Amino acid sequence: MTTPSLDTARTVLEELVDAGMRHLVVAPGSRSAPLAYAAAAAQAAGALEVHVRVDERGAAFTALGIARATGRPAGVLTTSGTAVGNLLPAVLEADHAEVPLVVLSADRPPELRGTGANQTTRQPGIFGDHVRAAVDLLPEDDVPARLAGPLAALAGRGPDGPRPPGPVQLNVALREPLHPGPEDGPVLAAAARRLAARAGTRQGARQDPGPAAVAAGEVSAPEPAAGTSRSVVVAGDGAGPAAARFAAACGLPLLAEPSSNARSGPHAVGAYRLLLDSPLGARIQRVLLVGRPTLSRPVGALLARPDVTTAAVRPAPVAWCEPGRRRERVLASWREAASFTGRGAPGWAAAWQMAGAAADDAVARLLSAGAPPEVTGPAVAAAVWEACRRDGSVLVAGSSNPVRDLDLAARPGPRSPLVLANRGLAGIDGTVATAAGAALGGGRPVRVLLGDLTFLHDVSSLLLGPGEREPDLQLVVLNDGGGGIFTTLEHGAVGEQEEYRAVVERFFGTPHRARLDALCAGYGVAHRRVADLAELERALHGPVRGRSVLEVAADRGGLREQHARVRAAVARAAEEAAARTGAAP
Repeated sequence: MTTPSLDTARTVLEELVDAGMRHLVVAPGSRSAPLAYAAAAAQAAGALEVHVRVDERGAAFTALGIARATGRPAGVLTTSGTAVGNLLPAVLEADHAEVPLVVLSADRPPELRGTGANQTTRQPGIFGDHVRAAVDLLPEDDVPARLAGPLAALAGRGPDGPRPPGPVQLNVALREPLHPGPEDGPVLAAAARRLAARAGTRQGARQDPGPAAVAAGEVSAPEPAAGTSRSVVVAGDGAGPAAARFAAACGLPLLAEPSSNARSGPHAVGAYRLLLDSPLGARIQRVLLVGRPTLSRPVGALLARPDVTTAAVRPAPVAWCEPGRRRERVLASWREAASFTGRGAPGWAAAWQMAGAAADDAVARLLSAGAPPEVTGPAVAAAVWEACRRDGSVLVAGSSNPVRDLDLAARPGPRSPLVLANRGLAGIDGTVATAAGAALGGGRPVRVLLGDLTFLHDVSSLLLGPGEREPDLQLVVLNDGGGGIFTTLEHGAVGEQEEYRAVVERFFGTPHRARLDALCAGYGVAHRRVADLAELERALHGPVRGRSVLEVAADRGGLREQHARVRAAVARAAEEAAARTGAAP
């Protein structure tokens, strides 16, 4: 017979493994010790893989990355107090991105709450409505009965029908003793072996597919309606390959963000966002939205145009949009979507394909100009995209400029890489940890395209203890000495005025002199600084084994001019393509 707290811990893990959880990320602590001992026994028996991280924020994002890559619930375990508060950023991302993240927060028992007991705060409900469900599990509770509702919510099941999956909090109150006695080890080990056997019988059970499974695709588009229109399909984050198949079946241009995982096939248009301001973009009549558009101001402007009719295909509820808060008419099936768009008008898709190819060529020529070519964000993004396409690595895109550079420079093709990105809230925090989790959970090497500030924000996630499984993870860091994205926004124009130049640079550019090579050395991670694009491409041809950082130096001083040159080049290419094919349809 185990101690009461160890018995509670064992039962909680049994319920979670039964719910499909196969990975648990543990941050050390005393109050959470019973759950840690039970997790160690479960790992020894083969029922669970456990990862240890010293920083709770990084631990949570690691679990988030595992869940994103696998589609299965992944857990993060913390002790009480401020440790729980450090999970909030990952919980927010999991909420908006519909990721099944399990928060296991250990807590003091009720008699110690509100008494000034050390490391005690009000943990029940700490995440508010950013979790699908929260339970305060007390020592006397029936564990399976109390967890039934939260675990159903984790999987996207509610009392009134389907709901978006997402994070849940299991706040587990534990009384001392918190450590096992001499008689507890064999009991925990035997229970863990039984749990492993139960987990093995459930390996073939159906799970919600993760992005890797979605990329294979199982949805086929219906026959479109007989009518024709100048419609386009906008594939936002998480749209999946069904959007590409639908566009192909209906003969429609496909405007797909990188993390839509729909950026493939003959109808995908590469530099689409720069074509929306062209005469071709002005002729759009209807837009079908699939997934969540998070990336592009031109797409946002398109969806708001009063002369454009919009609809969104959403067979199930989504977490990122409250009913009635967006303009698009919601369609429940692909059949309804086909009736909405109809077939593409004669020559409509071909005009976009030609304009898109011309725009891609113009961008490529601009990026390769010079001897040697200038190191720019889009050029680095294109190199990383092609490397992942070539060897099948997963591509994790950092927020701010990197994902936008990828959107501009990643040429669609028949075999596009799987792209993951934290677009739920589009923050830069947790990117390194998320990517590491994706590599640990997904079973495939991962490359990350990120900026220097994003890297520095989460550099502590490079810390691994001896014996921890090392992910196959390559971080490509574009180091331009600060935050370049603000240069491309309105603040960049303000910064050109003498009286605001220093203010904009300090508060938005946030310059730094951090040495990435020294940081990597401190964490025991291989570092290589590449001087030009040719050296970068050579470095990207090697296999991704273990952890490494490729640092690519760039200058953000000319970003506004660079973007202006790209826009002008694409506009000229679109005009020339239209002239070669005659008037747009």
